[in-house]
Amino acid sequence: MPGNSPKPPAKSSQAKSQKSPSFEAALAELEQVVADMEAGQLPLEDALTAYKRGAELLQQCRTRLEDAQQQVRVLEEGTLKTFQVTGDASQS
Repeated sequence: MPGNSPKPPAKSSQAKSQKSPSFEAALAELEQVVADMEAGQLPLEDALTAYKRGAELLQQCRTRLEDAQQQVRVLEEGTLKTFQVTGDASQS
């Protein structure tokens, strides 16, 4: 009976996208959560759920930013040199 098993991959890819959205998607969702909470129209249980989701999204965004900062540091230390503009009057 080889035709009985195609559903699990859709669930796992759906769970993967829910666990780690792109930075931009996580930030957009976080902004929406904040706006919903600031509006003050959420019932208590929904507000608590929204707060929890916001905390998760905030952590994801922070982690992605820290990862990006680390990658920049590695690039700067390894191959990039300090860029100095010659003749720039603002750096006296």
